[in-house]
Amino acid sequence: MKPVFIGSEIYRGSSYGAWHPLHIPRVSTVMDLSRALGWLPADRYRTSPRAKPAALTGFHTPDYIAALQDAEARQSVDETARTRHGLGTTANPVFTEMFRRPATGAGGVMLAADLVRDGGVVHVPGGGTHHAMADRANGFCYLNDPVLCLLALRHLGLSRIAYVDIDAHHCDGVQEALGAAEDMLLISVHEEKRWPFTGALEDDGGGRALNLPVPRGLNDTEMALIRERLILTALDRFAPQAIVLQCGADALEEDPLSRLALSNNAHVAIVGALAAMTPRLIVLGGGGYNPWSVGRLWTRIWGALNGWHAPGLLPAPAQQLLGGLRWNRRGPGRSPAQAWRQTLEDPPREGPVRDELGERLDALRARLVHV
Repeated sequence: MKPVFIGSEIYRGSSYGAWHPLHIPRVSTVMDLSRALGWLPADRYRTSPRAKPAALTGFHTPDYIAALQDAEARQSVDETARTRHGLGTTANPVFTEMFRRPATGAGGVMLAADLVRDGGVVHVPGGGTHHAMADRANGFCYLNDPVLCLLALRHLGLSRIAYVDIDAHHCDGVQEALGAAEDMLLISVHEEKRWPFTGALEDDGGGRALNLPVPRGLNDTEMALIRERLILTALDRFAPQAIVLQCGADALEEDPLSRLALSNNAHVAIVGALAAMTPRLIVLGGGGYNPWSVGRLWTRIWGALNGWHAPGLLPAPAQQLLGGLRWNRRGPGRSPAQAWRQTLEDPPREGPVRDELGERLDALRARLVHV
């Protein structure tokens, strides 16, 4: 099966609010940029279905799903919904598609699981909302589609499933749900001392979870070492039948909600390595709050999954699309770097490997015998 891209028009114009970090276009930019490059032929694209409430209760509580639907219908929440379910908060506000949009992401990842039943590769940039809990919204996430994806793969009869998360923020919702699962391996690489302040080095999630908190300024050289010494080594030992990769763009240097310093080359290298070692690969989106870095990264990932490489200088339609993006955040978005508008590939951001990172990797490698 050729790689499949799952998207939806619901992301075009849908926003958490003008003040929220997720006011920016993300999935729609990836779709448009891929089409501008000739990378999204009709036979590779699927429109994401919207997951039905009954399917969502495979993980989430019926009361929570009902409250989320009610909040969308009323465009307001009462104090019970706010306190119990985390709806109508600063992080998870009331907005027009607050049920339909995450339900579309959930439907997309469950479709992806079905598509890779017999092997294959699927990119779902609208997925990756890894903070939501069973009974409450959390960290910009209303539904936990990675958990729903992993459960869907298990339902297909797979008995060894790996989840790799390279978002700048720890996947607290996924670990709480499935960290102790005997049939799954969870690996998270995330910035230390960063919200949600979970995922400590010694935290095994009650099972075989491997958490690597990394210091500020993580560079491409350090991520390459993490890729080889932790991620690929653990996956090789575990021998998964399927891998789900959450590919958050907030670990890139220009993202406003982290202090890591990766180029998009680091993510693409991990995607390529994982694609080569599993018969089933599902690549999700995740965090990412700079519209240029998100769009360029996830488009590059889609290209890499197909063996396509963008020219050094993008064709005019792609440049026009990137040049037309707007960001109301103070700082670089008001005067975007020329490279953000003209290229997909970042320059390498290499650097020294710090001793503290090497020590943490050694500590995790000592636990691989139990994977």
